[in-house]
Amino acid sequence: MIDLIIFDCDGVLVDSEILAAQMTSATLAAIGLEMSTAEALTSLVGHDAMTVRRKLEDRYGVALPTDFEADLAARLDDAFTTRLQPIAGVPELLLGLDRPYCVASNSGHERLRRTFATTGLAPLVEGRVFSADDVARGKPAPDLFLHAARIMGDVPTDRCLVIEDSVAGVVAARAAGMRVIGFCGGSHIQPGHDARLLELGADRILTDHSQLAVLPGVSAGLAATAGA
Repeated sequence: MIDLIIFDCDGVLVDSEILAAQMTSATLAAIGLEMSTAEALTSLVGHDAMTVRRKLEDRYGVALPTDFEADLAARLDDAFTTRLQPIAGVPELLLGLDRPYCVASNSGHERLRRTFATTGLAPLVEGRVFSADDVARGKPAPDLFLHAARIMGDVPTDRCLVIEDSVAGVVAARAAGMRVIGFCGGSHIQPGHDARLLELGADRILTDHSQLAVLPGVSAGLAATAGA
């Protein structure tokens, strides 16, 4: 049985990773650095801002401008306002869950607030959103998941189920001693990503949130709805 379901945000609840990769590529191009959207998806998805900066600076051997994150955030705001959508089935999924759930994301709180407001998900996640801002180390460290489980009622780690789309997220969940399902239903998923998540310890792969409804121990209410 599962006492707490912990969702990642980007690529799991909202289809944002492809937009983030496109805007990262554009922001780098503006300062004369080249990275394709596909490369950004492969190397940067799931990491917090500090890790992204470090990885980019290591890759190019230069210090990024101090306003790089601000420029990227502005581009993301524009893209999110006009193009961001929830992953199909997410509102129904959250409304139908019969047990506690929360969100644990490497995105900052300000970006998360804008994300949930833009997609209409804010009422469904209010008071249950955790960010890498809250801990010393974001994913792939286990800190964020452990923090979420503690705040949500000191839920034992073996009673938590994490839904993640990224390598960093699956690694973090396993390091926290939690079960994890790899979600590969976002538009950013590349061929072979499902196999990679399974190699890293995901219990199984789902490509549609309706599939979560019929998993034993997740949600009797959802399972009943799915079978109706």
